Amino acid sequence: MTAPAPATPVVANVLAPYAVQAKHARGRQFAEAESASRTPWQRDRDRVLHSTGFRNLQYKTQVFLNHQGDFFRTRLTHSLEVAQIARSIARTLQANEDLAEVISLAHDLGHTPFGHAGEDALEAAMAPWGGFDHNVQSFRQVTELENRYQAFDGLNLTWETLEGLAKHHGPVSVPHPWLASFNQRYPLELTTHASLEAQIAALCDDIAYHGHDLDDGLRAGLLKFEDIEEVPLLKQCLEGARALDWSRFSALDRSQRLRHETVRRVINALVGDVIATTQTNLARLNPQSPDDVRRAGQALVGFSPAMAQRNKEIRTFLYGHMYRHWTVARMGSKAKRALGDVFTILAGDTRLLPPPWRERALMAEAHGQERAAKRVVADYITSMTDRSAMTEHQRLTDLSTLG
Repeated sequence: MTAPAPATPVVANVLAPYAVQAKHARGRQFAEAESASRTPWQRDRDRVLHSTGFRNLQYKTQVFLNHQGDFFRTRLTHSLEVAQIARSIARTLQANEDLAEVISLAHDLGHTPFGHAGEDALEAAMAPWGGFDHNVQSFRQVTELENRYQAFDGLNLTWETLEGLAKHHGPVSVPHPWLASFNQRYPLELTTHASLEAQIAALCDDIAYHGHDLDDGLRAGLLKFEDIEEVPLLKQCLEGARALDWSRFSALDRSQRLRHETVRRVINALVGDVIATTQTNLARLNPQSPDDVRRAGQALVGFSPAMAQRNKEIRTFLYGHMYRHWTVARMGSKAKRALGDVFTILAGDTRLLPPPWRERALMAEAHGQERAAKRVVADYITSMTDRSAMTEHQRLTDLSTLG
């Protein structure tokens, strides 16, 4: 019986000249045979989805700690929402959906437990030993810390995916020492802009944040409908939702649906503006390759000036009314203190680390590499979920707890 011919990778849409395509692919740090049934970026996506770091995002804080409620966003749901919005925009712009998706899914793999409070704790703890940056940690997760393959450390993602993660906030003029070292081994052209797909993923991070944090804030009661009327775009979207016929709904059902209708309009307004603005930029600059996008001298994906101002107003509002709300601040304070305690205890005696982290730290210390040993402690803490970090704190500080 004759074996079937290898399947041809399916491209979901017709790609524009400026989109990253297979003919532009720059390969992987460690050479591998290409898949017969998946594009390089579909393969990257699958590797991220199966990674330990991605699974752990399920129990890592977005704004509310995981145990505060089952229906609030986590780092996992945030990443999925970023990816969904990025795919939609990429499809409309005839960009590479798969590349935009995998960058979106991987961009938060380096986040600590307890959200930004945990990141602040590690930044302070690691200040004498090279600091801590969650974007760099995400990059290290996919290039070093995942240990699933015999032939290499990390996930051996494509050049284009690594570029998108390294340039999540745009060109990198002064890279973190670890990123600079990696760039010497495998150059990522850090000083240029990233691909259009990476720019899409980066902006969708903001859009998803504002949409789902607004939703969670209203659901939790930290925000009220009258509060969001302070912000012009939010007021406009709320008024549009209120103008619908709500006569057949009970008061409770109406409130829940009104929340969703309002948030949906906010996301639609932001996405629509990004698409229109980016299409204008593309028409003006007429890039004919991904490298034309990288060398454009400006980001091509963005908001119009008016919508950039509206977006800034939403961010300012959420910081003032939600992220700094006393209940969120109180939980953040406790989380920061707990994570600081865990770091201090483990960094003070690395024999207390579980294997294989203990072996790595002790080996670094045996070679006089104190900074590397402290980095192992930070890596271990970053690998934790909210739940496991709370358990570890209890184990290390409570005499009544075994182990």
